[in-house]
Amino acid sequence: MSYLERVGLKEWAKHLPNELSGGQKQRVAIARAMAAEPKVLLADEPTGALDSKTSYEVMDLIQKINDEGNTILVVTHEEDIANMCKRIVHLRDGVIVEDKKIDQVRASDYVQ
Repeated sequence: MSYLERVGLKEWAKHLPNELSGGQKQRVAIARAMAAEPKVLLADEPTGALDSKTSYEVMDLIQKINDEGNTILVVTHEEDIANMCKRIVHLRDGVIVEDKKIDQVRASDYVQ
């Protein structure tokens, strides 16, 4: 329950999946993954099916989890989402073509 509270969904704990929005489902998935206390959290297109506002809310949550010292690997095709990470590794045909640290854009700047 504490992980649902951390992602802002404690009051939705008794709801069925079809009663949740896409963003809420993503946050539940993050909470479920964090409950296992993984060494690395893999996030494959965590904002792929979300609108911009909800994408930034999810990235704000991911950044907060990362700020707590958790390692998170985000896979995305969205440049604005990639820029919310601390490091970008570009792949082409499964080969690393670029690996760079960047000045991270904070999602909280876009979340109200």
